[in-house]
Amino acid sequence: MSTRQAGGGSRFLFDSFDAAAARIEANERVAEERWAALDYRLELIDVALERLEKRIWLGVSGVAVFLLTQMAEALLAAAVK
Repeated sequence: MSTRQAGGGSRFLFDSFDAAAARIEANERVAEERWAALDYRLELIDVALERLEKRIWLGVSGVAVFLLTQMAEALLAAAVK
């Protein structure tokens, strides 16, 4: 009398394990995660650069307004004399 049933047992006892395929699959998953992290960090850098660009333009326009105000004040002072 056989104690083993037909079709029973662990599939791991009978299926071969392909280590190379598992290693390749694991490396692909790691590479995908690294690309996702890189995309995330690049997006953060892009947002920071946009904010910096806005601040720079605000500073440039502030200096331009200051210079125009000084020039207008000088012209008014010359016109009053």
